[in-house]
Amino acid sequence: MKVEFSAFPKAFSGNVAVFVAAEKQLLATAKTLDQGGALGRAAAASRFTGAKGQSLVVLGQEKVGRLLLLGVGKARELDARAAESLGGLVVADANAAGQKAVTVVVDPVKGRLSPAEIAAHIALGARLRGYRFDKYKTKEKPEQKPTLELITIVVSTTAEARRAYARLEPAVDAVFFSRNLVSEPANVLYPAEFARRAKDLTKLGVKVDILGEAEMKKLGMGALLGVGQGSPRDSQLLVMRWMNGPKNQSPVALIGKGVCFDTGGISLKPAGGMEDMKWDMGGAGAVTGAMMLLAGRKARANVVGICALVENMPDGNAQRPGDVVKTMSGQTVEVINTDAEGRLILCDAMWYAQEKFKPQAMVELSTLTGAIIVSLGHERAGLFSNNTPLSNKLRAAGSEVGEKLWRMPLGSKYDKLIDSDIADMKNVSNGRDGGSITAAQFLQRFVQDGVAWAHLDIAGMAWSGKGNDTTPKGATAYGVRLLDKWIADNYER
Repeated sequence: MKVEFSAFPKAFSGNVAVFVAAEKQLLATAKTLDQGGALGRAAAASRFTGAKGQSLVVLGQEKVGRLLLLGVGKARELDARAAESLGGLVVADANAAGQKAVTVVVDPVKGRLSPAEIAAHIALGARLRGYRFDKYKTKEKPEQKPTLELITIVVSTTAEARRAYARLEPAVDAVFFSRNLVSEPANVLYPAEFARRAKDLTKLGVKVDILGEAEMKKLGMGALLGVGQGSPRDSQLLVMRWMNGPKNQSPVALIGKGVCFDTGGISLKPAGGMEDMKWDMGGAGAVTGAMMLLAGRKARANVVGICALVENMPDGNAQRPGDVVKTMSGQTVEVINTDAEGRLILCDAMWYAQEKFKPQAMVELSTLTGAIIVSLGHERAGLFSNNTPLSNKLRAAGSEVGEKLWRMPLGSKYDKLIDSDIADMKNVSNGRDGGSITAAQFLQRFVQDGVAWAHLDIAGMAWSGKGNDTTPKGATAYGVRLLDKWIADNYER
């Protein structure tokens, strides 16, 4: 699907989308295309009021073949996220109607954004909504295939709109890269293959190193290696560096959970739905995508991305419940449940990041617990942090890009629940209460003094069973834009 920007033509034709503000207020182009009050009558015969996110198709107009009314709501409501949603809505509507081309008209709206910025974000939303992962389909019914080939966005300031979109376009490549990683089946994308694909980021200037099992063993990463020992696929530690900020600036560390497939190990998961565990590497996918986006737009910051890549399999060499492993930090862990594996690989990756790079802040993303879905559903990721300013900055960035967070509690009484009788800690508590919290408490034990840390439990957000305005059903790449926005707002000079 191609996106173009165009000046206002002498006349409109074909499939056209126009703005309508709150209380059925037709904006300039809608008024021009209205014939004898037909649009008002169409709105009166429906529930369309021009509220943000509403749409209405009007047929039978002489000037255009098909007219899509886009509700933009009140002027202050048309922010970047709302404009992206409009772009996604246009794509979904055009494909549903079997249209090959659509023209979106950006009339001036006295609000937060200029017409050029609105146009650029509509283009971004349209591109993101147009994503498909269909490489393994050999047969598909015509009505199931997307038809839209071209979106023309009409705006008075075309050159400015193109420049604005050029700044946003790297996000498309990064989100698609992340979605592709998360969508791949586990027989195709295993730890070494994930690492190999991440090597492509070297073309953008990212320095990529891959640590194998021998190197991790020398470093004492017994927790990470214990998880992967039941798989014939070697575990990997992916280390990505983008150092484009001031030389005296300590880096930010991004840590991603990369369980390329999770059977649960000896603590085997139920068969129903286990196929979904191909996306248990969603945190690593997000971190890798974020590194691609930072490099793609030449971010003026120092950032390190580290992904722990393993498979959790139940063969005769697999880790057993009751085993004790020694982490890179020197702390020991009694493994009560082998299906609580994410925290075991992350603790070694986090410690490595702190020892090697001395970050000023560390943010970790993982599809860590089903408990967070019970708490927050599929609307927000859980945020756990030892630093309120960091927490607030992450929440603000997430709100800006539509990747919402909700801060969850930590505390000493929760922490005591993971004390072990024979080791420094155990990887789960005795009961099910506060499962996402005790997982976060486990990770916090591997945060060094003075390091601002946040853990994002994205188990409910990495994959969507329904999709939304800018994300089709499937992998979401949740976290890619959130991390980029957080770094842009707080660490770039």
